[in-house]
Amino acid sequence: MRKTVLLALGALLAFCGSALADNFPSRPITIVVPFAAGGPSDAMARILAERMKLTLGRTVLVENITGAGGSIGVGRVVHAAPDGYTISFGHLGTHVANGAIYKLDYDLVTDLEPVVLLPSNPMIIVSSKAVPAKTLKELIAWLKARPEPAAAGTAGAGSGSHIAGLYFEKATGIKLQFVPYRGTAPALNDLMAGQIDLIVDQLSNSINQVRAGTIRGYAVTDDKRAASAPDIPTTDEAGLSGFHMTLWSGLWVPKGTPKEVVAKLNAAAVEALNDPQVQQRFASLGLQMPPADKLTPQALGDWQKAEIVKWWPMIKAAHVTLD
Repeated sequence: MRKTVLLALGALLAFCGSALADNFPSRPITIVVPFAAGGPSDAMARILAERMKLTLGRTVLVENITGAGGSIGVGRVVHAAPDGYTISFGHLGTHVANGAIYKLDYDLVTDLEPVVLLPSNPMIIVSSKAVPAKTLKELIAWLKARPEPAAAGTAGAGSGSHIAGLYFEKATGIKLQFVPYRGTAPALNDLMAGQIDLIVDQLSNSINQVRAGTIRGYAVTDDKRAASAPDIPTTDEAGLSGFHMTLWSGLWVPKGTPKEVVAKLNAAAVEALNDPQVQQRFASLGLQMPPADKLTPQALGDWQKAEIVKWWPMIKAAHVTLD
């Protein structure tokens, strides 16, 4: 009898999930960006949302919820209804590092369903124009010679810029004074104003200011030069061999979202990523498209788990912990 009831319940839930998917979407969808408007994550999400709405036939909104290195915005999605109408936009910082830094009331892997891996962004080492160094070697020498640690801006503890800064400390033996912001957009404003010394920032966030000459760009953290900034050397070329880091992004929905709904969101995102105009806009920001075989929900889930294994030991060794 109990087995029969359980089977019936399972069939009912499957039917309800299928019915939800058939009618999805019937109202606007919200992508929650856990950082301030105007930053690289916000820019990517808005380009994506604009194109996804054409496939989904509904408005796709972007909502910025800042704080705690992005963990507040991610938590908003974790605790939302699992119906596909609230999507988490995040990256290496929010969906990997935060699990090693914050006492979260959710699990980054088991409480979210992966949707799709998004374009990645190499980092770039940039400084205020007040910094006298003209090359990366000169910058490292200047940092080592300072009596006090230089001020390095981040988008908060656990953000991509913070992880990159910790990585930079480890690779060079330099100690930095990290200054957290609610996103890299306000951090970049202070860098231009000379309020902080440097940022290991996303290329898409800093490249326009480097081109404009308002900040200095030293090297990109990849093994090849970026197509959007071919005049900027790689870290290998600039004298910091092997210092490679790419900030990847992705979309997730709350655990329990029907697989059919996840599939529809994935299809809309993949169609957007394959749009030549979207690709051109992403390329202008220095973003690199993921391979076609990495655009499945499972691929994002596998990648996220692998990145946790890679980065958590370094973060924990740095004793970066916040409540």
